[in-house]
Amino acid sequence: MTEGGRTAAVMAAIRGRIAARGLEAGERLPSIRGLAAAMGVSPSTVVEAYERLAADGAVRSRPGSGFYAAAAAPPPTLAEIGPRLDRAVDPLWVSRQSLDGEPEIPKPGCGWLPAEWMPLAPLRRAARALAKAEDAVLTDYGATRGPLALRRLLARQFAEEGLGIGPDRILLTGSGTQAIDLICRLLVRPGDVVLVDDPCYFNFQALLRAHRAEVVGVPYTEAGPDPERFAQAAAAHRPRLYVTNSALHNPTGATLSPRIAHRILNAAAAHDVGIVEDDIFAPFEPEPSPRLAALDGLERVIRIGSFSKTLSASIRCGYVAARPEWIEALIDLQVATSFGGVSPVAAELVAGAVGDGAYRKHVEALRRRLARARREAAGRLADLGIRPWLMPRGGFYLWCSLPDERDAAAVARAALREGVVLAPGDVFSVSRTASQRMRFNVAQMGDARVMPVLKRALQAPDA
Repeated sequence: MTEGGRTAAVMAAIRGRIAARGLEAGERLPSIRGLAAAMGVSPSTVVEAYERLAADGAVRSRPGSGFYAAAAAPPPTLAEIGPRLDRAVDPLWVSRQSLDGEPEIPKPGCGWLPAEWMPLAPLRRAARALAKAEDAVLTDYGATRGPLALRRLLARQFAEEGLGIGPDRILLTGSGTQAIDLICRLLVRPGDVVLVDDPCYFNFQALLRAHRAEVVGVPYTEAGPDPERFAQAAAAHRPRLYVTNSALHNPTGATLSPRIAHRILNAAAAHDVGIVEDDIFAPFEPEPSPRLAALDGLERVIRIGSFSKTLSASIRCGYVAARPEWIEALIDLQVATSFGGVSPVAAELVAGAVGDGAYRKHVEALRRRLARARREAAGRLADLGIRPWLMPRGGFYLWCSLPDERDAAAVARAALREGVVLAPGDVFSVSRTASQRMRFNVAQMGDARVMPVLKRALQAPDA
């Protein structure tokens, strides 16, 4: 690690202790020599870190006495956690525009399928069956792990993918996002480094910064994260976690190769890095690709997912599959933060709909429909000079390069003025190196307004 990296590590450790109230306002910081010995750095490194913290107002220097924790500051907003970049098109902006926009507004930048693409018939049958459920399902808190029927269904699904675990190692949560939030509460402390793909799903970044983690990106290739850069980052930063998608990576649509999967697991083991594998896009694959969770046997990998992409984003239900001791700790956290787990109503609806024979046929038909939509969207985008980075095996994303080095943020702003929500590349990139890229949801591009607005946005003066 460089001298600057060692100084940053000392600063992060002190900030973490202050944030976690391990150091109260006015309390004396550890002695310079004592902290240097504890962290394996030189006393001059600790002095430099303390001086920088004093310049930032996090600690106070008292000549002849030492350094002391400053008075507690107001809680930071998400905008203040990490650098304040272009708020007009940052990850939270993309999410809010997509979620708050009127239903009739075209949203090629959003991350879900149109309502008419979803399995409404199985959902309605499950809702009718729910009306006849026992009174407790409609009125009581649920069991801490979630209903057994849905956990058994998930265990059978995992077994088909080569991950043989019992339902006791599965915890149902309020959503896939809540699953990651609980994992961060359990394993990440302020100042910890967490690795993500670059580019990655933008809400990974927002959520990790809400937990005061330091987010470090690993370049993503057509076959997975760059294994050499991953190993280098793991050695240099000693990260607590690595958060990724394996199947049909978001936003690129790439597929993890077996060779890279093994190299990532070996590097993670060598540097004691936990892995969170978000498998939400697995149902869209034509054939299964390698899964870190299956290859690792859930030793250091935690698998999460939800049903929002293939069933319903309205029925909030996610899951975690992990080591028994982690499941037990996550149960305690979920009880502490939401008193119980997933809503029994939501879990029963999901179990009823997913267990319906029509659901499997729906997913198969969805794959075929998306394959057509990808081809059609790629052709229409090509007419505007927009080219996919690769053609994915499945899913609904195309990660594209804009023509003539157009700035994607400016294109997104121009399109929004005409009522179309886009997702510019830099909101996915930790390093902000995707300014000429755009993620398109091919299922949301059927509206006749999308392509004319996109064409005009590309020609906007500031694009």
